[in-house]
Amino acid sequence: MYVLIGILLLGILIAVHEFGHFIAARICGIEVMEFAIGMGPKIFGWTGKSGTKFSLRCIPLGGFCAFYGEDDVEGKSKDDPRAYGKQNVWKRIFTVAMGPMMNFVLALVVAIAVYTFMAMPVYEPVITEIVAESPAAQAGLQPGDVITAVDGKDVLDGTTTALSAAIGNIEGVQEHHLTIRRGEETFEAVASTYWDEAEQKYRIGITFTGNVVGSYRLSFGQAVAEGWNYCIDAGTMVFTALKGIFTDPAIRDQMAGPVGTVQVVSEAVKQDGAVAFFSLLVVISVNLGIMNLLPIPGLDGSRIVFHLIEAVRGKPIKPEREALVHFIGMIFLFGLMIFFTFKDVIRLFQ
Repeated sequence: MYVLIGILLLGILIAVHEFGHFIAARICGIEVMEFAIGMGPKIFGWTGKSGTKFSLRCIPLGGFCAFYGEDDVEGKSKDDPRAYGKQNVWKRIFTVAMGPMMNFVLALVVAIAVYTFMAMPVYEPVITEIVAESPAAQAGLQPGDVITAVDGKDVLDGTTTALSAAIGNIEGVQEHHLTIRRGEETFEAVASTYWDEAEQKYRIGITFTGNVVGSYRLSFGQAVAEGWNYCIDAGTMVFTALKGIFTDPAIRDQMAGPVGTVQVVSEAVKQDGAVAFFSLLVVISVNLGIMNLLPIPGLDGSRIVFHLIEAVRGKPIKPEREALVHFIGMIFLFGLMIFFTFKDVIRLFQ
């Protein structure tokens, strides 16, 4: 069941992406020959009133929205006003860009919905570990103590951020006055910072975590802000990972294809339920949007580049040349997909 949920997530992302192309084409008057979710043999399909063929295919690894006369290297439709290449170049750019844009829209809408309807946990910072002979140990702090204030400033903000800022972001040796709650007792303790060579930061010698003590709901305005920030963080992670592909072997080892993605989603949903499903949907949707906008041959970003060159030159690049570039790109992308699928399957048996 959880594997099917993972496949469902990929299907939603693909359907929304291709629907972006489809609805933009309809708005711009570009004729759509076929709208398909999945690849390979057709499971079922039908023909719409507009003449567009809709189909669901058996391999949930992609989809397509085929326009009339697109990639016509033989020139059969070069004089047909319905042909994709005959449409205004800015309409074509809008149509291609709307696929990734719909992934961004989906991510933001889902993130806002999650923050609107999900109860947000309220945390208090609880000490879990004391470094031996550290200032915290000398001050008499113990695991289980709750730090409620630092230098008279309340750090019970419902997160662990305030305490991290008060202690973790300090510089130099400083003395801190801590307000500690231990059971029913509240008392003051004094601890100075020291330089931790291993952590490369100043510490007082504690490790702490957030203990859930309640929950609350965000207003719609707060949910919009948090949803937006979550999408931005997801995009930042994508660019960090792209950089790490060339600089960090660990990130290269963690890269996965569709099978690995389904495995990650299914395991996360099994452990954390619907919140994990929608959180991953946001992250992967942002990932899909960004990756498709990169100027990689075969992807939307490459087609946008060709259309922009046409807009600047005033005439398109020869269709056969553009088609060759996209064909080479698709071969490369399918090769990567096969490689990562093989790698994902090997991981399943390790």
